[in-house]
Amino acid sequence: MTEHAHPTQDGPGDTSDGPRRPLAGKVVLVAGATRGAGRAMAVELGRAGATVYATGRTTRDRLSEVGRAGETIEQTAELVDEAGGTGIAVVVDHLDPEQVAGLAERIDREQGRLDVLVNDIWGGDHLLVFHKPLWELDLEANLRMLRLGIDSHVITSHRMLPLLIRRPGALVIEVTDGTADSNREYRESFCYDVAKYAPIRMAKALAAELKPHGGHAVCVSPGFLRSEQMLDAFGVTEENWRDAVAKEPTFAIAESPLFLGRCVAALAADTDVARWNGQSVDSGQLAREYGVKDADGSQPDAWRYLKEVMSGREVDVADYR
Repeated sequence: MTEHAHPTQDGPGDTSDGPRRPLAGKVVLVAGATRGAGRAMAVELGRAGATVYATGRTTRDRLSEVGRAGETIEQTAELVDEAGGTGIAVVVDHLDPEQVAGLAERIDREQGRLDVLVNDIWGGDHLLVFHKPLWELDLEANLRMLRLGIDSHVITSHRMLPLLIRRPGALVIEVTDGTADSNREYRESFCYDVAKYAPIRMAKALAAELKPHGGHAVCVSPGFLRSEQMLDAFGVTEENWRDAVAKEPTFAIAESPLFLGRCVAALAADTDVARWNGQSVDSGQLAREYGVKDADGSQPDAWRYLKEVMSGREVDVADYR
């Protein structure tokens, strides 16, 4: 396990910044914070005042199997710092129990606590093949996808929960693609379907196990996420992303990673987070509850939009932003 730390700006017990920094004094682990939603959640949790450990496998010196050199965990930690939090980048392969145990020991040694665990580990998109039955898929690639999407979450929770439950109010946020409602439908690839439903059940199971310790677990999903990889796939940038709507009309409901980041920061700061315990929620639902807006001031509600489009209704995307 290699580490890249940034100097602490405020001690973990400093809560003098007031209500605009509701997570001041809190320690958060965003597991899988290299890019996309993971990076945005880390940054917004830092903006709310938290000390954020950002983990991943891509660094300025090493490329992960995802193969994207443009985003690194060091960059994520620096963005957390710039937002006003304290960002600490740690290289961790979350499929290696010993590396994750070492991370838990480090957080305990440096902070003496962990308040929020965000399980956002994935990195399996490059293995994904749609519209083929299981028996025609590459078995090794799909078993790898299951390990990335399921085993990594289980290993991380197993190693982190003993530290997390020391204090009441612990929160686990499982991140997936889709809600319990939307994922009742087949996701058009066997192992992707299984991998993306599993965190929904993990949150429900952890909610039951954490409850006696005063802790909670929630599963969250973005809508149609404009991640760096998705923007590249459509040949656009965050500045001109609407140009892709001509190629893919549903892209009109796309949301920036910032949107989910803001939603998760609001969720983590909610003093009544118990009301979400064991539930599966999406960014649109959280945004309505907390009054969160995307970077452009809109409030996209992608899963509700897609559900109504697939039901055959004629809808105006403007009604869902």
